[in-house]
Amino acid sequence: MTQNRTHTCNELRLEHAGQRVKLSGWMENVREVGQNFAFVILRDFYGTTQVVIENEEMMSVIHDLNKESTISVEGVVRERSSKNKNLPTGEIEVVPERIEVLGRCRYNELPFQVNRSREADESLRLKYRYLDLRNPDVKKNIVLRCNVVAAIRQAMMDHGFLEITTPILTASSPEGARDYLVPARKHPGKFYALPQAPQQFKQLLMTSGFDKYFQIAPCFRDEDARGDRSPGEFYQLDMEMSFAAQDDVFGVIEDVFPPIFAKYGLYNRASAAPFKRIGFVEAMETYGSDKPDLRIDLTVTDATELLADCGFEPFAGNTVKAIVVTDFSAPRKQIDKLCADVEVQAGNKAYWFRLDEKGELVGGISKFVAERKDEVIAKLGLTPGCFVGFTAGKKGAAQKTAGVLRSKLGALCPNHMDREKYEFCWIVDFPMYEIGEESGELEFCHNPFSMPNGGKEILEKAIAGEADPLSITAFQYDLVCNGVELSSGAVRNHDPEIMVKAFRMVGLGEEDVKAKFPAMYNAFCYGAPPHAGIAPGIDRMVMLLAGEESIREIIPFPMNKNAQDLMMGAPSEVEQRQLEELHIAVTEIEE
Repeated sequence: MTQNRTHTCNELRLEHAGQRVKLSGWMENVREVGQNFAFVILRDFYGTTQVVIENEEMMSVIHDLNKESTISVEGVVRERSSKNKNLPTGEIEVVPERIEVLGRCRYNELPFQVNRSREADESLRLKYRYLDLRNPDVKKNIVLRCNVVAAIRQAMMDHGFLEITTPILTASSPEGARDYLVPARKHPGKFYALPQAPQQFKQLLMTSGFDKYFQIAPCFRDEDARGDRSPGEFYQLDMEMSFAAQDDVFGVIEDVFPPIFAKYGLYNRASAAPFKRIGFVEAMETYGSDKPDLRIDLTVTDATELLADCGFEPFAGNTVKAIVVTDFSAPRKQIDKLCADVEVQAGNKAYWFRLDEKGELVGGISKFVAERKDEVIAKLGLTPGCFVGFTAGKKGAAQKTAGVLRSKLGALCPNHMDREKYEFCWIVDFPMYEIGEESGELEFCHNPFSMPNGGKEILEKAIAGEADPLSITAFQYDLVCNGVELSSGAVRNHDPEIMVKAFRMVGLGEEDVKAKFPAMYNAFCYGAPPHAGIAPGIDRMVMLLAGEESIREIIPFPMNKNAQDLMMGAPSEVEQRQLEELHIAVTEIEE
């Protein structure tokens, strides 16, 4: 052991009774029950041990100490008269002969009670994160993260992958999010960018002759926070394989992930290989989402032909989607809340009716479909007791709202959701292009470096007006687990001629490609191998394994929702001298 302890605070047992020991840790609690008698709970990284004060000398040391002071205790282990079977050390206690104060807590009041810090306001927890992390319930998520990363690293090396680190300071690249820019002191007016992902570097490693690459890669994107996305930075298992196709990438992930999820997750069941593969179009039609939770057995049915002309105005001229739920007997108040929650999340309304035990359509929009009751029952396969939820709107909106409704119905129906397992699937054949919501023009749907299905020929047809660009799919795939997108990946476009044609579709010519991606374009011109890869998010993965709803719970020092580090005070102003060295002037924007 170290100089300051012979044992940890989770190590002593009844067989240690009579031994002289030395423990060190934080004074979690003190309970004085007499003039010279007190119980002290000592906590370290590993656990807690009860220390019993029985004399004036020892009481004089701890009497004026604030909680969370760091102390060292030397004394004798003895059997407890009143045992606590809920603690590993609950059968023993230590009677001190010497107590040394190693680090005094100088504050009488703590910002929160450490072992109940998760009940505190999040801003306080983030400001005093070093105290928050002393809470064993908070600390265990960070330990879990360490163990998971170590297991991933070992598994990747066992599969023959080399861990290679790529640059943090690089060039700005149009990869879908805002860059974090770093001014270059020696090059006035020019900037580095922090990498949104090691995408180009890992592809360049493949052109350099490396066969299998991976790293636990930090990525930087100036994005808004969500429950499953931390602003600023995140980590991913970045991997790439030469002379590889889609199935090769799938094979590695399907071999690496299930054992890790089964070992470290809340649930000891995880999908076995091969994971279910679902085309993007099928996923949207069947589940209303490109990240479906397959633990839910509910599916989406198209009811447009059946109900678009039923006289209910929101259905008229729109796509109508239906979800049938058997044995759903929720009260009206719960159904109203369900519909309200769907509208908040999806931005579109949900509707419903029920088939009662007498075979009558009741509630919700039932009066609009009463005249075609028999047809509705037959085509939707209804039986007495069924609940039917509906969404309507333009096709995409109706699908996405149905996906939200499906997820919420699954959460309300234990008989339709097997919660205690990790259910993986692959979403494949994503569209290569889409119409941008803001620009209204053709844009890449996902990764611009993906190989299109049909290769050069399909792009040439689209350029010639012989094929619809929106019908082109790509060798792009997402890994989804329990309704959470863990990763995107693709078979890469390694041919510079195909790359130029792919970018031509979005209005960028060959010179633009050379200017924006000079290293990759030139490298490919020297002969690049076919290659493919993927990059599962470490943060989201650990969040799933820990059963947390907020990604901040599994990051050691997270930012808040506004991308602020409350503990360090970042972002912060800097001295004028620093700005001048970087050739930067800060100006106010007139509103």
